[in-house]
This record gives sequence, C-alpha cells and structure tokens, in this order.
Amino acid sequence: MAVRRFTPSAPSGPPVLLVHGFASDGHTDWITTGWPAALTAAGREVLVPDLPAHGSSPALPDSLGAAALAAELTRLVSGLSEVDVVGYSLGARLSWELPARAPVRRLVLAGVSPFEPFGAVDVAAALAFAEGGKPPSDPLTGMIAHMITAPGRNPAALARCIEDLRAEPFSPVSGAVSVPTRFVAGAEDPVSQGIETLVELVPGADLVRVPGDHGGALRSLEFKAAVLEFLG
Repeated sequence: MAVRRFTPSAPSGPPVLLVHGFASDGHTDWITTGWPAALTAAGREVLVPDLPAHGSSPALPDSLGAAALAAELTRLVSGLSEVDVVGYSLGARLSWELPARAPVRRLVLAGVSPFEPFGAVDVAAALAFAEGGKPPSDPLTGMIAHMITAPGRNPAALARCIEDLRAEPFSPVSGAVSVPTRFVAGAEDPVSQGIETLVELVPGADLVRVPGDHGGALRSLEFKAAVLEFLG
C-alpha cells in the first residue's frame, strides 16, 4: 500500500493517519486540501495512504472488503505506540474498525453513512458504462459509474471493491468504539444522513456539522478546524 509521510520540524503528539474515501486517493482528499501542512505545523507526523485499488496502490489479490482494507491500515500503524485517525466517507467506515485493532488515541469519522452505501449499486451497469456503454438510468449507479471511470481510476478493481464491500455490510454496534471520537457531517451531505445513530453508539462522542455537501464538507475550513481542535 502506497503511503506518503510528512514530518514536522518539532514533533509533538502522536502521528495522524488520514484515510481517504472511495474512488479517490490520499493526494486528492488530503494533500490538495492542505491537511499535511496544517498538521505538521501543529507538530504532528502525518501518514497519507492510498487504499488498495486506489491511487498508487494495487488491488489486493484476494479481497477488497472492509476487513481486508482495515487489515492493511492496521499493518501500517502496528509499530506505533499511539496514533490519531481521521477517516472520510469509506475511510471513516474503515476507521471505525481500527480502535479494536490498533493503538488509536483519538478518532474522527466524517462523511460516513450509518448504512451500507453500496447495496443498491448495479455494478454490471457501472462496468458497462466504463467499457463504453450508456450511462446507467439509476442515479446512484450513475454517480458510482462516473466515480470509477474518472481519470487515473481502475474501473474493474473499483467495481470488485464495491462487490467485496457489500458482501461485508457495515453493521455498527454499540461498544465497538470506545476511544474519544468526533463525528463530522456536511450540513447538505446526503451520504451522512442518519449519522446521529452512529454517534449514539459511541460513549462520549460528539457531532459537528460543517457547511457543504459530501465533497464540499471535506474541503471546508470548518472541517479542518473541528479536527485540529479535537486532536489537540
């Protein structure tokens, strides 16, 4: 798994792992939006991986489901005594798994759906579009089809990722996360509708609303401020 590392001139506090969303990569979600600069200025080392089948990371040979992707993230931080984690969208879904596997100190879950987001996607129609077919009539499948065919993406690997993720549906339960946790959601983000049900599953967690839809919230100054304040 490809990883970019950013080191502060005066280290203070544990490293921060930034986990990007589906059909994106670490550079698009985090580096272009200024996160490493903000965190290293606060004294934090920053780890920015590309998830398998995303960005510069090849697909895993056996599975691209949540368990396999979370295991890759766990291996990345296994040598650390502590780590803070910020996940967005799919990255937040995977980050939900990390406190049970890794030495997570604080956790930020942003832009995350409390439901399985890929269950209704027509993967065959999305792949047909990727191979030059007509756009899918279903709006959700059409959105996914455009995401997996964006420049630099691997449509076949991302389609397999969808299949593997929905074979392991997101089923959050109370008690799975016990570290200090902050949820963040865009005020106009349909993906994170119902996020309050997740907040209720994590003792002491809070929810911060920031401006924007799914993409806009990720890039908002308010999101960055909410995370920096919570990580201390």
